[in-house]
Amino acid sequence: MRYQLTRRAVLAVYAVLVIVPLVVVIFGSFKTSQELFASPFAPPTDWQSGNYQKVIGESGLGIAFRNSVIVTGLSVPLTLFIASLASYGIARTTGWKSALLFGFIVLGMAVPAQANMIPQYVQFETFGLTNSLFGLVLINIVTTLPIAVFIMTGFLKTLPKELFEAAAVDGSGPWRTYHSVVLPVSVPSLSATAIFLFVIHWNDLLYPLLFINEAEKRTIPVALLSFQGEFLTDYPLLFTGVVVASAPIVIAYVFLQRYFVAGITAGAVKG
Repeated sequence: MRYQLTRRAVLAVYAVLVIVPLVVVIFGSFKTSQELFASPFAPPTDWQSGNYQKVIGESGLGIAFRNSVIVTGLSVPLTLFIASLASYGIARTTGWKSALLFGFIVLGMAVPAQANMIPQYVQFETFGLTNSLFGLVLINIVTTLPIAVFIMTGFLKTLPKELFEAAAVDGSGPWRTYHSVVLPVSVPSLSATAIFLFVIHWNDLLYPLLFINEAEKRTIPVALLSFQGEFLTDYPLLFTGVVVASAPIVIAYVFLQRYFVAGITAGAVKG
């Protein structure tokens, strides 16, 4: 009984810590600066939509939103495609070779991204890939491929060998088995990995800040920095930008949450 009460109390405190800032941000996006500082937790007395019009139309966040859609929309499927091929090869390989391949790729998770930024910048600048959305797509694939392989390999290794043997008996080669057998049954794992990648790529600040110099090629996280001045920050506009930037993530999770839960638990226990 005491454990249940303690657990509920901890969960209640956690819920408050999550909900209160969320409410302040959403309410604040409909307020003026004066009203926000006067009553940050109360609902707006006069709901203002001007902040959204200013953020999307005048601040350039609309262009940044488009750039983020392009970068994320290319990075996620390409990373999934490469990771699924690598995971399929690792799962179908037996013995020490499988462990060696898996360990080599996943080793990238142990290296902090910040440690590689300067060498990566020099290399990308040599090939003319800095200040380019295509360069951001490439660096996104490189940096998130290890975690995608880690998630998907755990799922593919739970698939029974009889599934692949049946495909081979039917005359399916490796590519057809991957396309007709592996991908359809991997939808939960693919969806869960896609959500992880989407959140990482959409919210990435360091690489766009390092690689992009032109304002027309900024992504949303970099564009949000423009709302914060040296001496004064327009918090209603900043909160509005945060709401706009977070909307795609919330929508994606709402539609893919059942696949997300299934994908997370799929590789937890090997059947």
